[in-house]
Amino acid sequence: MNTFKKIALVAMLGVAFAASAAALKTDPAKSTVTATFKQMNVPIDAKFKKFTANIDYDAAKPEAAKATVEVETGSMDLGDADYNKEVAKKEWFNAAQFPKATFVSSSIKPAGAGKLTVTGKLTIKGKTTDVSFPLTVKADGKTQVFDGAVPIKRLAYNIGEGEWKDTGMVADDVTIKFHVVAAQ
Repeated sequence: MNTFKKIALVAMLGVAFAASAAALKTDPAKSTVTATFKQMNVPIDAKFKKFTANIDYDAAKPEAAKATVEVETGSMDLGDADYNKEVAKKEWFNAAQFPKATFVSSSIKPAGAGKLTVTGKLTIKGKTTDVSFPLTVKADGKTQVFDGAVPIKRLAYNIGEGEWKDTGMVADDVTIKFHVVAAQ
């Protein structure tokens, strides 16, 4: 086989592979990212109003899946405009310097029917850690629904600096919950 034919064959295979990719389009109206934590021992759920989730998933080949999620840190909604401004400040998310928190998967493995184990890098406020968490996925008509929760320690990411390092007021344990609805 001459070089031109080899290049043409490789190019055609590349196009065929790209065409079979299962990039999904997230439905932001049906999807949510929430941080759950305790303030003065009272559970609080705060939604992030702005985020993007790029998911490449094929149920027949889950180990080939990839996911990238970006959350705008200044979009956290605690239900009060003053609180929302406070968490965007330097002591908390420092949204001016670190406008996005990101998660990039490095491995997605089957873990039973409708279950996956996801591993990747979580970056918040310039700090990156390895995380691993269970994920459920189910087909709902033409959509895929992904649900999961990632437990973190806020102080590992310098969320709550200065006087806010004291975990008596705001607990160190935070769970980032997500519900992502996506379709091809």
